[in-house]
Amino acid sequence: MIEKDFVTEGLRRTRIDEYLEKELERAGYGGMDVQITPLGTMVVVYAERPGMVIGRGGKNVRAITNTLKNEFGLDNPQIEVKEVDVPELNPKIMAYKIANMLQRGMHFRRVAYSTIRRIMGAGAQGVEVTISGKIRGSRSAVAKFVEGYIKKCGEPSIRFVEEGFATVQLKPGVLGIYVRIMPPETVLPDSVEILPPKMEVIEDGEVVESEELAEDEEIIEDEIVEEVEDLDELEEIEDLEEVEEDLEENEDN
Repeated sequence: MIEKDFVTEGLRRTRIDEYLEKELERAGYGGMDVQITPLGTMVVVYAERPGMVIGRGGKNVRAITNTLKNEFGLDNPQIEVKEVDVPELNPKIMAYKIANMLQRGMHFRRVAYSTIRRIMGAGAQGVEVTISGKIRGSRSAVAKFVEGYIKKCGEPSIRFVEEGFATVQLKPGVLGIYVRIMPPETVLPDSVEILPPKMEVIEDGEVVESEELAEDEEIIEDEIVEEVEDLDELEEIEDLEEVEEDLEENEDN
């Protein structure tokens, strides 16, 4: 059945993602993409440090390729490594960074707020960080930190919001870190752009648009300003003439 094939393929991709996540944790693993080509299977790996993925002389890449072929049954797998342009906008990388900071003993609130500042500083529209587990004491709890605007439900939350998950083993127990980021280039379907009004006036049978009217208004305003300046000059001249006449009258007297 076709449904069973889809489930099998999705399960295999999930297992491959978990395997790469475990093997490339130190390299800043940021996700993968599987593409079926006529020559085989192309696996695109996104990482913060591509050099650690490739290894010395391509040793790591060859080992990963053999594993994908033998254990996961991929047909002629080929691995392409791409560097993540902005690691702060990749939720998987940021979730692992939070896990590493918690592993070093930092307080979860300080870690969450510093990570949120880094993500928002990179230009994200919104971010949500959730840390769950024994974070305060012997009882499990959930701490959620949100900043900016981020979609919570509906189809836009699936299409536009990127998600990342990581776990960390501490003395009290296992903590789960869940990071959701809405990228800066996201354009929501309900966004509205308000254009400036455009007026049209019929003059002598011709339609004059608002831009032409604005130009005419500017010309008229300039002419008015010039006339006012001329009037001011005339008034100054008249005032001078009156002063001169007064002085002449005083001299005659």
